[in-house]
Amino acid sequence: MTKIAIVLFNLGGPDTPDAVQPFLFNLFNDPAIISLPRPLRWLVAKTISRRRAPIAREIYQHLGGGSPLLPNTQAQAEALEEELRNRLSGEGHQVRAFIAMRYWHPRSDEAARAVKAYAPDRVVLLPLYPQYSTTTTASSLAEWRAAAKRARLAAPSRAICCYPRQPGFIAEMAAAVGASLTEASKRGRPRVLFSAHGLPEKVVAAGDPYQWQVEQSAAAIVDALVHSGTATGDLDWIVSYQSRVGPLEWIKPYTDAEIERAGRDGVPLIVVPLAFVSEHSETLVELDVEYRKLAESSGVPLYLRVATVGSGRAFVGGLADLVAAAVAGDLEEGPAVDSGAGGRACPAACGHCPVAR
Repeated sequence: MTKIAIVLFNLGGPDTPDAVQPFLFNLFNDPAIISLPRPLRWLVAKTISRRRAPIAREIYQHLGGGSPLLPNTQAQAEALEEELRNRLSGEGHQVRAFIAMRYWHPRSDEAARAVKAYAPDRVVLLPLYPQYSTTTTASSLAEWRAAAKRARLAAPSRAICCYPRQPGFIAEMAAAVGASLTEASKRGRPRVLFSAHGLPEKVVAAGDPYQWQVEQSAAAIVDALVHSGTATGDLDWIVSYQSRVGPLEWIKPYTDAEIERAGRDGVPLIVVPLAFVSEHSETLVELDVEYRKLAESSGVPLYLRVATVGSGRAFVGGLADLVAAAVAGDLEEGPAVDSGAGGRACPAACGHCPVAR
């Protein structure tokens, strides 16, 4: 019997109002987020987290005081375990999923100790970020490796770095967008707005592949809609970016600006959270509350927000495909890319692609 541990990585979120400020401190103290020397970064993180905590607490009040991200991720872990047991039990594999959040509990140290106690023969590292970024996946994996070393976890591991065009992920998204297209078309020719979390322009300019991969995901969803006959080749769609903070220039176009443009154009709007696989503050508050109000005040005739993939069957099946390929050894040594076929997918300009050329 081969014991396989799957570690699911996500951002994490505060579970109580008192957790908001320490959660923010952990976020801004991450060198992948603020690239300053440690003493200065610690001071900056303390200052920002203290100033932003009251605003963030108001946001989480819409969600009952805390983030739903952990229970959502637990549901995904359970669904993935069940799917993999159905697939792999006959091959002599025992599977268990663990959760490692980057900025709140359970963090990587706790997860690494739990994996160590499980005593697996192999470990598969699976970020719940379909698109790779140095600020998300790379940061999570770096913290995990340090935690695994502290826990003396020696089992061989394989990291799946990204899956922006993974067929299950794309199918789940396309089905949800297609249903909204049918509804929105009753009010005119709709525009599909694929909204992803933004990044400072300087991060992308330095070679982060996130923006390129986000655009790949959007194009794959549109291709699936056209191929299925749900949409035509002249579908009105665009990728935009939300959640920017601070004085830096962030990648464009901005989601709020695109909502205002939809109002000027008088088109129904379908907003698709492209880089989030679970509901949390940026979907349930930023998109559902703040941007919905903006749409209404901007004259958008219809505002529909597509749900995240969550524990959808096609998405979970896609994650299982990635894990099964890693377990079977079908992937090249190193992290898997895209649908798990192995090899580098990002263009040469993306110098921070984690897969060796």
